Amino acid sequence: MNDLKEQYPFLMKYFNSGICDDGKNIAHCILFYGSDLQAQYDLALEIARLLNCKESRSQDCQCLNCKWIRENNHPAVLTISKVDNKPSDDSSKTVISIEQARMIKNDLLVTSDYHRVLIFCDKDKDGNICGLNQQNFQADAANALLKTFEEPPSNTTFIFLTKDRSDMITTVVSRAQCFYVPSMKDDVRNFELVKDFMDEYWKIQRADVLDFNDKILEAVRENDPEQIFTQMQNYIVMIIKSNIQNLPLKVKLISDIKIIEKAKKELKLNMNIQTIVENLSFNIVL
Repeated sequence: MNDLKEQYPFLMKYFNSGICDDGKNIAHCILFYGSDLQAQYDLALEIARLLNCKESRSQDCQCLNCKWIRENNHPAVLTISKVDNKPSDDSSKTVISIEQARMIKNDLLVTSDYHRVLIFCDKDKDGNICGLNQQNFQADAANALLKTFEEPPSNTTFIFLTKDRSDMITTVVSRAQCFYVPSMKDDVRNFELVKDFMDEYWKIQRADVLDFNDKILEAVRENDPEQIFTQMQNYIVMIIKSNIQNLPLKVKLISDIKIIEKAKKELKLNMNIQTIVENLSFNIVL
C-alpha cells in the first residue's frame, strides 16, 4: 500500500481530504472500476485504514486498527465475495447469495465501535481478486441490499470492485460514487503501433478529424484491431500518469479510455470496422 500515494495521487489526495479534513466526508457507497482489480482492493483497504485509524493516519501508523487492516484481519473490514463471509449453511459457490445479503443486513443492525467497510468483489480459484459482474453479484442479492446501500447505518462504507461499470447492476451504480482506477502494470504499457497518430491527439482540431480517422483505420486494417484499441488505451494511461495534476486533461483522457472501450465492445459484436473507427474518432476529437 505504500506505493498508492505515488501511483494514484489524485485518488489518494481526494480520499485523504474527504476523510481527514474537518467537515469533510466521503460517499458511503464507492465503486472502483478498471482492469487492475488488485489495485482497487488495495485502495479499498487504504480507505478502510484511514477511516479506522485512531492516531496520525500516516502511512506508517502502528495503531492496532492500522496493523489489523494491513494484515487484512480487521473485524469490521470485510471482503464480501462468493467465497468470503458466507453464512455457515450457505452452499452457493459461484455468487454472492441472497442469504449472504440477509446476513449482512442483520450484522449491520448491531452497533460497532469501528467504521465498518464492506468490500464487494469476486475471486478466482486461486484466490486472486476479480471484478463483480451480473453473474457473480446478481439482481436478487443486490436488490436485497439496495435499501441498506441507500441508507446505511452510521460509520459504514460499501466499496464495489469491477472491471467496467456496465458489468454492474444499474441500481447499484446509481447509488455509488464511481472512480476509474487505471492500471499501473508495466507489462500492459506497449503503444508502439499507435504512438505516431496518438501523440498529443487531444490537440487535434475538429477540421482534422478525418485525417486522424484515416490513420486509425489504416492501423486497424494492418494489425489486430483490438490490439490497436488496447495500445491506444495504453498510450492514454501513460499520459494520465505524466499529467496527473492536470485535472481537466485527466477528465478528458479517462473519458477517451471509455470511448475506446466501447469501440472494443462494438468490435466483438462484429460491427463494421469503418463505422467503429469513425464513431471513435469523432467522439474523441473535441
